Amino acid sequence: MSNKPIFLATHPRACSTAFERVFMTRRDILRCVHEPFGDAFYFGPERLSARYEQDEEARSTSGFANTTYDDVLANLLSLARNDSKRLFIKDIAHYLLPPDRKPAHLAPSLAADKPKTANGTNGTTPNGSNSSSSSSTSAAANPTVVPLPLLREFHFTFLIRHPRRAIPSYYRCTIPPLSAKTGFHSFMSNEAGYDELRRLFDYLLQEGIITRQSQDHQSSNGTNGTNGTASSGVKVTVVDADDLLDKPAEVVRAFCADVGMDYHDGMLKWEDEEGQELAVAAFEKWNGFHDDAIGSTELRARVQPKKTPTEAEENEEWRKKFGEEAQRVIRECVDANVADYEYLKSFAIRV
Repeated sequence: MSNKPIFLATHPRACSTAFERVFMTRRDILRCVHEPFGDAFYFGPERLSARYEQDEEARSTSGFANTTYDDVLANLLSLARNDSKRLFIKDIAHYLLPPDRKPAHLAPSLAADKPKTANGTNGTTPNGSNSSSSSSTSAAANPTVVPLPLLREFHFTFLIRHPRRAIPSYYRCTIPPLSAKTGFHSFMSNEAGYDELRRLFDYLLQEGIITRQSQDHQSSNGTNGTNGTASSGVKVTVVDADDLLDKPAEVVRAFCADVGMDYHDGMLKWEDEEGQELAVAAFEKWNGFHDDAIGSTELRARVQPKKTPTEAEENEEWRKKFGEEAQRVIRECVDANVADYEYLKSFAIRV
């Protein structure tokens, strides 16, 4: 079973912070790191997002104006080497990919010829490119700005939520009054994150970093992944937020089994003062996005499963909450991301 840092890759407003709080209760064995790659994605010299491109003051006051992708990875891998606890990293997948399907190239700080991986080996491909594998010319190109050997350092898992719930929730964070806290003053559809999450998922699957079957059931010649190369991949683990909210104990137990850690029911409650202080400190840099998670004390099953509204009912709800133009924008964004959600949903844990 893998003991690599657990990387929970997700998209915005997927109930991921509530899920993260479950694992923040395991301070006996885990060290949680909250969305570290957003620092480089939004604010650093290698930033991929245009959100703060014209706002030098916001970048400067963030404290991350000089943070590179190498800085983030070096810190994570140093913790993985030197900390007695296993890392649990929750982050937004699109922070690793250029927006709008722009071609991906290695982040400049990661293209330098220097050791970066946890075992001390060089993190770039031999020619410094972002090619997926020197032994697989047919493989699709790496869609991220992170070299393949560095992606192999992590045990990737995934969390998704239907766009009909995630997109309106994200939209609300980008308009008054909540935007005054979040600092996100406009809705950007390219931050929905489903396309990037799916492409990351497919690339990791292709390269055998994640597999459709457990390591114990890989083929006898030790190969896996579509390129036929040797693999030490981990079982695909996808959590759907609705399943999590309907059956939290069952879903978290199954997740723990996949990542190789024990489960107990106490993980679903976090009323202790020390845990609350740690959560507030961790979530502070994304003020306003995590208020519900900070104010919660447990993850309880919903009394009744969430009903699926008709499209007309959804449109009317969004129109009442946000206005006519916003309803159109939300509908367009939801519809554009359903296929990617449903594809990832087909891999979700079933309990």
